[in-house]
Amino acid sequence: MYADTPPWDIGRPQPAFFALATDGKLRGKVLDVGCGTGEHALMAAERGLEATGVDTAPSAIAIAQRKATERGLSVRFEVFDALDLGHLGGSFDTLLDSGLFHVFDDHDRALYVESLGAATAPGSVYHMLCFSDRQPGDWGPRRVTRAEIEASFATGWRIETLEPVVFETNMEPSDVDGWRAEIVRA
Repeated sequence: MYADTPPWDIGRPQPAFFALATDGKLRGKVLDVGCGTGEHALMAAERGLEATGVDTAPSAIAIAQRKATERGLSVRFEVFDALDLGHLGGSFDTLLDSGLFHVFDDHDRALYVESLGAATAPGSVYHMLCFSDRQPGDWGPRRVTRAEIEASFATGWRIETLEPVVFETNMEPSDVDGWRAEIVRA
């Protein structure tokens, strides 16, 4: 997918995550899960935070590493499976997920939430952006319902915010309906 620019790579942080950073909602050690070319991990590092980005696509990680070097930022980027975050080493205070949650089927979604738990401690905050079932049409990724998000984080987590948001893409339509969630590890 990274031989060309994929639809989700807008070349800058998603506005909803940029707003979180501007409001000081990113803290401590930051993990960008499914980081792609690294814009959210780089945004955290620009604010002086210890940032790590993981993705299964080696080509995306190579681009992210190049961006970090060009911008003079220290960010740890690794090719890594989001379903195995407990083996990444350490615990993270803030987790960012821009467009990963919605790629998982029901079985893997449960494994993903378990994996998030293995990389966090009580009080850690998971910020998520995903496609919403409110988006018309049948193109693009799986649409996620509010109920699916609530059910996924019903045990061991507390949903602080779950609201409609615009998810930007580089295709038409460029703005799609999404969900933004702020979920705290209980």
